[in-house]
Amino acid sequence: MRAWNRVYPCFSLARLKRSGVALSLSAAVVAVAFTQSALVARQQTPAAPQVRPGGGVYPETQPDDNTGFVPIFDGKTLNGWDGDTQFWRVESGEIVGETTPEKVMKQNSFLIWRGGTVRDFELKVEFRMNGTNSGIQYRSSELPSVGKWVLKGYQADMDFTEGYLGNVHDERGRAPTGEGHVVLSRRGEVTRVVDGPKYKVVGTIGDPTLLRGVMNVNGWNQYHIIARGPVLMQLVNGQLMAVAIDEDAKHAAPEGLLGFQMHTGPPFKMEYRNVMYRKIQ
Repeated sequence: MRAWNRVYPCFSLARLKRSGVALSLSAAVVAVAFTQSALVARQQTPAAPQVRPGGGVYPETQPDDNTGFVPIFDGKTLNGWDGDTQFWRVESGEIVGETTPEKVMKQNSFLIWRGGTVRDFELKVEFRMNGTNSGIQYRSSELPSVGKWVLKGYQADMDFTEGYLGNVHDERGRAPTGEGHVVLSRRGEVTRVVDGPKYKVVGTIGDPTLLRGVMNVNGWNQYHIIARGPVLMQLVNGQLMAVAIDEDAKHAAPEGLLGFQMHTGPPFKMEYRNVMYRKIQ
């Protein structure tokens, strides 16, 4: 070591040790900053769109509204809805689904809207959950051979840990091999599904990890679903989360039922309110 010091006198063991401590401290500061940034990102929700004045080639733009939407939940009863009342009820203007240690969900069950089928449409609904998993079924079909109030088809997925939040899910539908469950388009992606089925990523929307932060955990959120032809778009709190373009001739569903899911698992409570529907002509 003394010979090494003679060749490079500007370096010493003490200086290297001090440098190592400084580098370790710098790395720690960067790690803490990154962690704090990630936490902040998870707590942020997209800013509400504002009116933007026009100019040049840009027209004036305004926030979207509920023009053309109609409520399909009266806020008082489950009229027009069909599900297992052991788990579903209306409370404080909200549709509430709840499981308990005494009332266990043995298989995924759904509260089904009986006001008709949906084809090309938009749905806006606010939701809040305190655990487990849920989802909004659309263009779905019933499976009486499996059980009453069981649906298969497209689902706007959500879960308390945000692992599946925003995914375009196919409940009891096609799967990578055979029949089952499959994610048609992952959060943060635009995916084309073709015969096979095969799944082709067309493009990306954003970082799937950062998009988890869109959800207000333990608070109210809004799901906005837009389905037109083969294109299925899902937004949470105004943020586009995933798009599926379903061109799989064998499995694509052009029309079907709408419903809310109660998932198996530990006891939890699911709430829905302000259920607004718009038929696209």
